[in-house]
Amino acid sequence: MAEKASQAPKDSPSISWSDTVRFIGQLSHDLRNDLNAIELQSAYIAELEKNEELQGEIKRLREMVSGLASTLRRLSRDVEEVKPNLISYRATDFMEDLRRKIDDDFPKQNTDITWEIQPGHAMLNVDPQLLQEVFTELFANAFRHDRGKGRLLATAKIDNNRFLFTLLEPKDRFELPTQDWGREPIRKITQRHYGLGLNRVRAIVEAHGGKLHAQYHPNVSTLTTTLTLPLAREASD
Repeated sequence: MAEKASQAPKDSPSISWSDTVRFIGQLSHDLRNDLNAIELQSAYIAELEKNEELQGEIKRLREMVSGLASTLRRLSRDVEEVKPNLISYRATDFMEDLRRKIDDDFPKQNTDITWEIQPGHAMLNVDPQLLQEVFTELFANAFRHDRGKGRLLATAKIDNNRFLFTLLEPKDRFELPTQDWGREPIRKITQRHYGLGLNRVRAIVEAHGGKLHAQYHPNVSTLTTTLTLPLAREASD
């Protein structure tokens, strides 16, 4: 009986993640340069052409090129090394600012979130912009992927001298493993989604000295995501 063929050739190259990141960054940079050249050329043509219908088509073409360039910028950002610019931020203020941002980013779903914020007067050393990116990704995933019936529950408190954020998502079904949550980039790819969001979330959290965990509880059909961050030293002493 013939042996079953392996899924990959024996001489298939093994490429490190760091090399993959450099490749994506360089490719994105080169393609953005080409798109910028197309954008400039189309702008020049629009100045020469006075036909309103043709000008409208050129405008739509420029918007498409701009959209592609934005996608490439996000792709480069999602794989680049995270270097937070830390500032002191009261945890309560951060959560209130975060709540306003989530309300703005998800105007149709924000009424489906229950917030329980109890961090007291604890201080954090964080990069607010990067951390807001983390929470936006978590909520976007919660609303986008196999959401079950019920509200999301977001809690924030101080636990064991650390800031603890928990997001509970109702999910009728969930089949993904969670032991390597956020450690498997480009594993699940769909149109315009490249499996990099959670990987960047974990990278940002760990760059802040924090930890990210997820666990699905089938008995209550809930995915629980927990994020912990260290408190600022003066607050934890």
